[in-house]
Amino acid sequence: MQLVFTPSAGKKLIGKAVAQQLYNNKTRKDGIIAIIAGTTNGFVADELLKLLKQHESFSPYHFYRGITTPPSVKTTENGRLPDESGFPGDVIIEKGIWQKRKTIFDVIEHLEKNDIIVKGANAVDIINKMAGILIGHPQGGTIVASLQAIVGKRTRLIIPVGLEKRVPQNIDLTARILNSPECTGPRFIPVQGEIVTELEAIRILYDVKAHLTAAGGVCGAEGSVWIHIDAPAEKIDFIKKDLETILCEKPFKIIPM
Repeated sequence: MQLVFTPSAGKKLIGKAVAQQLYNNKTRKDGIIAIIAGTTNGFVADELLKLLKQHESFSPYHFYRGITTPPSVKTTENGRLPDESGFPGDVIIEKGIWQKRKTIFDVIEHLEKNDIIVKGANAVDIINKMAGILIGHPQGGTIVASLQAIVGKRTRLIIPVGLEKRVPQNIDLTARILNSPECTGPRFIPVQGEIVTELEAIRILYDVKAHLTAAGGVCGAEGSVWIHIDAPAEKIDFIKKDLETILCEKPFKIIPM
């Protein structure tokens, strides 16, 4: 079975899969899950909060810091919207309870090896399982803060990232180029963790294999990917029906905070 996933459908699919992972993990009850703001992570947080029945007042369309937009959408030098007064903070789940208005900076010192950080990415090498994150903040932003726990305490890192962000070149080489003194614009940091693209999401949700077969499109399908789902005949109808709503996910829109 081959299906087309737009970038927004990919975000929704990944969000559902990662949320299921988090909900079924014992850390959800016993520790801290820190979902750092980002457009894909907005869908992760939305799905998890629904499972926790704490969904009221949360919107995935307000859940980001720096974003990539067309030139017609004005952002700051660091890629952020000029007005962030409605930013809700990251989604910090501590022993099953959403700690509203808290951010990763509030809990970073308390994270341990059994806790989980969920951080999105801007580039992914699906062959070598590496991701890269653009950095606009001069102190390195949320990923550099998170490394204190990821490296220092072995806190688990999950990286939800859509296949639209796949890159062919070496991630480390990109970092050397973008972090050189001669370069301008965002900096870049390579990261390793548990990468979850649409391919891994399908495996998590349906226990079947998935393969990227083609990409591209028009009329709103720009950035889309064709995915072949290698499922037994008895699973095809269930998977197709379960994906109906996800496949029709509308394009991401910036809604004033």
